[in-house]
Amino acid sequence: MLRLSLLLLLHCHWASSTLLGWVESPGYPHGYLPHASLNWSRCARKGHIISIRLVHLDLEKSRNCENDAVKVLSDGSPISILCGKKSFAELQSSVNPLLRSSTGGCLTLLFASDYSNTRRHSGFRGFYTEQDFDECRDDPEASCNQFCHNFVGGYYCSCRHGYHLKEDQRTCTVRCSEDLSGLREGALSSPSWPAPYPAHAHCLYTLSVDEHLQVELHFSDGFDVEQSTDGHCVDTLTIDTPSGNLGSFCGRQPPPSPFLTHSSRVRIYFTSDGFGTQKGFSLRFRTRDKVCPAAVTPHSTITPQQPEYPQGQKVTVRCDRGYVLSNVQNSVSMSSDYVTTCQRTGVWFPTHACEPVDCGIPFIPEDAILQVARTHGGRTLYEDQIRFECKSKYYTLEGPDTYTCSADGEWLSVGGSSEMPKCVEACGKPEVPLHETQRILGGTDANLGHIPWQLLIRQPRKGGASLINDRWAVTAAHVVENVKADALRLYGGLVDENTGLGNSVVMESERIIIHPDYARGTARRTNFDSDIALIKLSSAVNLGPNLIPVCLPTANMSLVENELGTVSGWGITDRPSGGGLVTSSSLKYAHISVYSLAKCRDLSFSPRDTPMVFTDNMFCAGADGMDSCLQDSGGPFTSPMLGNGKGPFYLTGIVSWGPPCRQRKYKGYYTKVENYVDWIKETIEKNP
Repeated sequence: MLRLSLLLLLHCHWASSTLLGWVESPGYPHGYLPHASLNWSRCARKGHIISIRLVHLDLEKSRNCENDAVKVLSDGSPISILCGKKSFAELQSSVNPLLRSSTGGCLTLLFASDYSNTRRHSGFRGFYTEQDFDECRDDPEASCNQFCHNFVGGYYCSCRHGYHLKEDQRTCTVRCSEDLSGLREGALSSPSWPAPYPAHAHCLYTLSVDEHLQVELHFSDGFDVEQSTDGHCVDTLTIDTPSGNLGSFCGRQPPPSPFLTHSSRVRIYFTSDGFGTQKGFSLRFRTRDKVCPAAVTPHSTITPQQPEYPQGQKVTVRCDRGYVLSNVQNSVSMSSDYVTTCQRTGVWFPTHACEPVDCGIPFIPEDAILQVARTHGGRTLYEDQIRFECKSKYYTLEGPDTYTCSADGEWLSVGGSSEMPKCVEACGKPEVPLHETQRILGGTDANLGHIPWQLLIRQPRKGGASLINDRWAVTAAHVVENVKADALRLYGGLVDENTGLGNSVVMESERIIIHPDYARGTARRTNFDSDIALIKLSSAVNLGPNLIPVCLPTANMSLVENELGTVSGWGITDRPSGGGLVTSSSLKYAHISVYSLAKCRDLSFSPRDTPMVFTDNMFCAGADGMDSCLQDSGGPFTSPMLGNGKGPFYLTGIVSWGPPCRQRKYKGYYTKVENYVDWIKETIEKNP
């Protein structure tokens, strides 16, 4: 019975294939030995395949065929791994149909046995053939559009009557392109109209008439071009003119009739995919005199407004708000309208593009702290926005940060202001704040960065000053009285006068402005009213963690009795019993409290022949064992007390005068800065 089945199998394949030989395991049919192996490979000719038909399989059975196995590969890729025992019927139904190469490819069979078997297995046997590959039936890439014909070694496509093969030699299409140039009227339609149009149609209809004429299209009822359920065109009708593309059109709604192309040359494209049963379209065409369209150039309107304009009519074109004529962009007038005439050819002349107003990048000096942080894609056109920021973290932006390009070519803030924002110094917030858990009554050495606005004046008389912005400092008038500006030098960013000068920031002065109410030139001064002076630096200083301004007092920031503040300086610290004065090379600070007016008016420490004057422009402060002294003059009294939070801290007082240090009154008098804020701001504004 097996022999009869084998004969039938061979006979079945003989007509379409060539029997090339047999392949079998070593020792077949008497059984294979341990460590037996076989490596067999054959390749097919072009348009053919190699296949194996196993007629017997008896191998050791194992999990995943990990012991003895037959592995079949097509072009190096595994297609089957076999082991165990299978009947002839099982081989025919589930194994042999898989054992075939690709067209023109190679088939490989690998056999291997392991070191031992529990019993002797006979192995396997099969025959291999080469046969023609039926591309029309089995090759998905052989996609003939209509008819497919197989032959030994290949295939070819053909088409029904009325169709022809495209260049790809697979797709059938119709000859539907037509040149109708010169005709002033006529008709055209999709192929096979009113019957359904064919698949894979690519039609081009060309219409061309005299230049002063235009083509007018009239679509008939029954327009039906395939459209997807989401509204996209599957098949398309497109009307193309030299001035642009009109369409695509599809669905059941035809283009409006009459359809004015405004052109003497029209190309009508119609394409269809491989499916669909729609009937297509039909239209009549004729010619008429050209008219000019109701639009001259984008972003503009025309007066008078009409659906179309006859030859010779003049109109006024006005650019929309925020747009100007391209040839006058950035001119003084920024003209936005002109007159144009409809020509015989159906075009407007002259024409000028309306382009958006360009505000440009705002001018900012290279050495300025202000900078443009961002533009929208680098554009500076109408309604684009820019954002400003400060280059340094030691400055804050004063004013809006976002501006919009206006129709007038100016950058305007949200509030409509064209004034650019400013970068003002961030004041009164040290990066190295004091952290103290209790009040310190005596003078204490400051660390670098604790009092970053404190400045040192060494010559011609020693004193202190406070930085209030990157170009100005404030001190006591008597410290810089009769001093020439070019002889004055200030030092900042240091705490030790002996060791820190080399790394300090040296500031030259450009101008000294003493308050006009300060009484100058007295031989023995008894009146320190308005003891305040401004120093303009010759150049802006680079702010940093050890050099930042102190804030000026705000409106109604009045000191109250017992309010704590911090006084600092390099002044006298002691008078030893042997005589002489002891000055400090280190910047010291102390926390002292504001005294009452009654205590400030008590001037009993002054000799009777030189009575001192106390005014409303002063306050006095001190603490038990602590006071400002000689050479502290001009230095800051800062509120609130340093170490009390992170600020901001304000310059509420300037060290001015007091009783002799030897009298140990621990009471110093300070210029009340709140009374001079307006003068300070006005003076700085008048001396840019």
